[in-house]
Amino acid sequence: MSKVAVVTGGTRGIGAAISKGLKEAGYTVAATFAGNREKAEAFKAETGIHVYQWDVADEAACKAGLAQVEAELGAVEVLVNNAGITRDGMFHKMTFDQWKAVLSTNLDSMFTMTRPVIDGMRNRGSGRIINISSINGQKGQMGQTNYSAAKAGVIGFTKALAQENAFKGITVNCICPGYIDTEMVQAVPEDVLKKIVGQIPVGRLGKAEEIAGLVAYLASDIAGFMTGAVLTINGGQYIANG
Repeated sequence: MSKVAVVTGGTRGIGAAISKGLKEAGYTVAATFAGNREKAEAFKAETGIHVYQWDVADEAACKAGLAQVEAELGAVEVLVNNAGITRDGMFHKMTFDQWKAVLSTNLDSMFTMTRPVIDGMRNRGSGRIINISSINGQKGQMGQTNYSAAKAGVIGFTKALAQENAFKGITVNCICPGYIDTEMVQAVPEDVLKKIVGQIPVGRLGKAEEIAGLVAYLASDIAGFMTGAVLTINGGQYIANG
């Protein structure tokens, strides 16, 4: 019986590539989505991947949703915390609602999604938790104080949780993508996008499949000695200290 992997925000963009990549690697995948049921159902029809709808910022919804996944598919052995939103704006014009929305979805979800599955992983003596942060959580980004703060928090969460659970056979790692060629990035005005690409030493945007490949490695048995890692995959745009 194949292992069960849950991917939040797993029906679009980077999340969709991760869901597909894990399915190709032999996992039974449950991809969550927040609101666009039409696209989620189309993704399910195309890939055969199970889809579930709930808000990752809602603690009760996460508990219920994960319980449903485990009842229908089996114990969650791989969790990919990928879901995220942006509400960009300069801080001196930012509203608390903009701040709260991003922190709730991007950072609170580390708790709401991980807490319901961590006990099971500890009891079984194995598990893989893979958190998707961002280049902007490492270096900051003008107009994204909320997003940068949340994604930096994901890094701290990863390092602490890794230390707490390493002796239980659970690895916890973090991936910090740079600018990836998704619908969201393609919506950026062409002149702005050219400037972004001009700052990337490899001279192109990343591919969602490249992130998915790294997730598949971290989820695998061969990655058992890697935990607490913060992995940059940004084409050399930002090279973090080790």
